[in-house]
Parts: sequence; C-alpha cells; structure tokens
Amino acid sequence: MNKRMNWGACAALIFSLILTVGSRTFLGACAHEDGSFGACHWANQAMFGLGILLSAQSLAALPARDERIRMGLLIAEAMTAVLGMFIPGTLISLCKMPSMVCLSTMKPAMLILCAVILLATLAGILQARKRAK
Repeated sequence: MNKRMNWGACAALIFSLILTVGSRTFLGACAHEDGSFGACHWANQAMFGLGILLSAQSLAALPARDERIRMGLLIAEAMTAVLGMFIPGTLISLCKMPSMVCLSTMKPAMLILCAVILLATLAGILQARKRAK
C-alpha cells in the first residue's frame, strides 16, 4: 500500500465521476417531447460541469507530494461540493411537479452525491493535515 495515498481524495474522485456520468445518464433531467429545454435541463448541465470540476480537483490532489498543497486542493473541492448542493432547486429552479424526474430523482441524488463528496474531502483534509504535522 502506498503510504502517500490520500483515501479521501480517492473516494471524492469516485463519487465525482459518478456525479459526472450520472448527470448525463441515469440521474439526468427529463427530456421534453417537443425538444424544448426547461430550467431543470440547465440545472443538469451545471451539475455536469460541476462534476467535471470536482473530478479534476480530485485528480489534481492525488499526485500532490506536499500535503499543504493537497489540503488546499481538497479545501477548494469541499467548497465546490457545497456549491453543488445549492445548484438544483436553489440557484437554478426545477419543475414544480413532484412526480417529475428532476424533483424525484435528480435533486436528491445530486444532493447526496455532493454531501458524500464533501465528507470524503473533509476526511482527505484531515488525513493531509495529520501528515503535514
């Protein structure tokens, strides 16, 4: 086992990739029959971009040799995950019907994934802080 491996950053990367792929596949907003886009589509697009950013931040934190740099990257990722919690439904409105996919599936799944990413990055920050001392 690699003693320099940060397991929080690894877990954050896995869940960030799930968020990114899921926003395009099984966690995405519903498609309108007439081809138009609702607000939920744009919330989904924002979550896809956020997933790419979270994945890139995790990837950047993994090979960092200096634990202080890794902590800084993970702190930035934690703040990005908090932002992701507010995108669907707060910063970008969703449909008003509770039976729609955006409210019944996308919003709770994105909220849970961002919360798990936040917890993983916090664990990574604690691990990096312990090693930095």
